[in-house]
Amino acid sequence: MLRLDAERSVSCCDGLTRRDFLHAGALVPLGLTLPGFLSAKPQAADKDVNCIMLFLVGGPSHIDTWDPKPKAPAEVRGPFQPIATSAPGMEISEIFPKMAKHADKYSLIRSVYHTATAVHDTGHQMMQTGRLFSGGVEHPHAGCVLGYLKGQRGEVPAHVLMPRPIGRTGGNLPHGQNAGYLGKQHDPFVLNADPSDQKFKVPDLLPPDYISAVRAERRQKLRDAVDGAVASFEKNAAAKQLDENFNLAYRLMSSPQAREAFALDQEPAASRDRYGRTRFGQCCLLARRLIERGVRFVTVNMFETVFDEITWDIHGSKPFTDIQEMSKVVVPSFDQGYSALLEDLQERGLLSNTIVTALGEFGRTPKVNPAGGRDHHPGVWTILMGGGPIKGGRVVGESDELGYIPKTKPVTPGEVAATIYKGLGLDPHHELPGPQNRPLPLVDYALQPIEELF
Repeated sequence: MLRLDAERSVSCCDGLTRRDFLHAGALVPLGLTLPGFLSAKPQAADKDVNCIMLFLVGGPSHIDTWDPKPKAPAEVRGPFQPIATSAPGMEISEIFPKMAKHADKYSLIRSVYHTATAVHDTGHQMMQTGRLFSGGVEHPHAGCVLGYLKGQRGEVPAHVLMPRPIGRTGGNLPHGQNAGYLGKQHDPFVLNADPSDQKFKVPDLLPPDYISAVRAERRQKLRDAVDGAVASFEKNAAAKQLDENFNLAYRLMSSPQAREAFALDQEPAASRDRYGRTRFGQCCLLARRLIERGVRFVTVNMFETVFDEITWDIHGSKPFTDIQEMSKVVVPSFDQGYSALLEDLQERGLLSNTIVTALGEFGRTPKVNPAGGRDHHPGVWTILMGGGPIKGGRVVGESDELGYIPKTKPVTPGEVAATIYKGLGLDPHHELPGPQNRPLPLVDYALQPIEELF
């Protein structure tokens, strides 16, 4: 474990001690929730493609959402009817009226499946990294891979995760939301705050109130003192990373523009209402702002856990919810936020270079259970993908008549990852320095992108 405490305290010319510096939050990045910091001014544009990944924690029921089965028996088809969309031949559930109007902007992949254990954690791993973790090896999230290969644009972090990482979902496995074997310096910036909160602030971006503006301007002088206090530590191989984080911390604390990037209160009320004043809706709005300002990849977790709130995890019995309650609470938030994001990105000219994918870790059992819900089912489910070079208005693959297994074009999580990488302009078989520095391709060599989407 790295220790940053020196044998003696260090005082600086303005009377601040090293302890004050710690209180001011400048060492927060050493916990590696802050590998980079935001500037409010848009960065110089490039031709690279960005990505917003909306992770639908809990696993949406494909039959009740984007793969309706109106001809199936009543215990399979559920309570909702299909409706037409703006894409010819594409139908989705009637509970998504806003999405139906924007079907030209996204495609449906209705034949995703995996054969691993039907628990949330394994699905989280595979859908965000393309691989199942084994042997103690944690593979990197696609956003961390992008940041590793292409780096940050200026001071803006390559990958932002919001509002918080996935937490407890019933297992005790990693969720695939960090940089894994690439190293902590490539972990995402974690927001750790709820943008829908009226008092929304980003904890890591705001120094305590007792730090005056004058003191903040002197923070660079304090850097030299800290260097002396940790001279012995700097012999460690991680010293370069520490040094970079100190410098980034200073830029963060002294930059009003960085804090302003997250100032959603500067968005017009109409814009905030458009996305919905929910946690998910405001995260989608913030994702758009960050993409505008040069962030390459934004991950939005719709939920942090599947417990203690109504989510996509519709087992029916307590502490979970049923199909009807999901349709009244979860669905409207997604329908509004997702539709507003697609429409807003297009209006601002950003959809052409921003992939937007919405996916969960598995589907739900075709047969409705006695509690009025559906249970875990990785046998087949539907995900959404559009924007950037990925075409909208298409349906790729299909499930069988009961929504139990793929009928055509089976798609694995690794192939989903390969599709995202290709859309981002990366070779899916580019090799990374894996564990023990052994080369590992972004996805297994046998896996290919979903060509029907390009």
